[in-house]
Amino acid sequence: MPGVTVTKMHGTLNDFIVVDQRPQTIADFSLFAVRYCDRRGGIGADGVIVLLPSERADACMRVFNADGSEAEMCGNGARCAALLLCDRGMGTRIAFDTLAGTVVAQVLEDRQVRVNLGVPRFQPSPAHLERAEFVSIGNPHVVYFTKSPDEADLETLARAHPHANVHVAGVLDSEHMRVRHFERGVGYTHSCGTGAVACAAAAMRRRMVGNRVDVAVPGGHVLVEWDGEHEAFLTGPAVKVFEAVVQDADAIPV
Repeated sequence: MPGVTVTKMHGTLNDFIVVDQRPQTIADFSLFAVRYCDRRGGIGADGVIVLLPSERADACMRVFNADGSEAEMCGNGARCAALLLCDRGMGTRIAFDTLAGTVVAQVLEDRQVRVNLGVPRFQPSPAHLERAEFVSIGNPHVVYFTKSPDEADLETLARAHPHANVHVAGVLDSEHMRVRHFERGVGYTHSCGTGAVACAAAAMRRRMVGNRVDVAVPGGHVLVEWDGEHEAFLTGPAVKVFEAVVQDADAIPV
């Protein structure tokens, strides 16, 4: 049975199994994600980050949720993948080819990682959901503003939007927000990088905060910067937990 090297990492406790598949040895990434994201029968993670060769960037990054579904992009996952490739000698600036387009990450001197996530795109909110914002950060988000994010019934809100990541956000002051996340294909997560950007951008658009905001998530803090017109940036930690070799029956023999 062939072995597959995996690296367990997390960004503000949004955790991933990062797999460098250059060359590819796993036949079915979705099945691999379901098997190894299982917190009782596998390694345990919110998702799998797969790194593949790319002709347009330093690497192609594919994202598979714990249920095996594929996501367009992952901000926390990009930070983890960038730090991993930086530590493997690819430099501090890493460009990823993703389903959401090219994403560029910069590993900073303190090992925090700053990611350019592109321009937030807003969609009109239905009249009965005027307190919500529909935002794309390469992947779909619904943001509900509330005075008490910890008390909001996030799961019920998420059921109304099964094809999006759903967040409850509260503004503390002009430079600080608090956010909780329910991600499609996963459920509650301790952090969602693109979700934090979506929440901050929505608050900035409503002039509730300035253009540089500390976003407190259940797993820690990230920084979101957006000038209201151009690309938005996400900065936060990435942590390597361990590296291991798993024996996977569905891997392609090398």
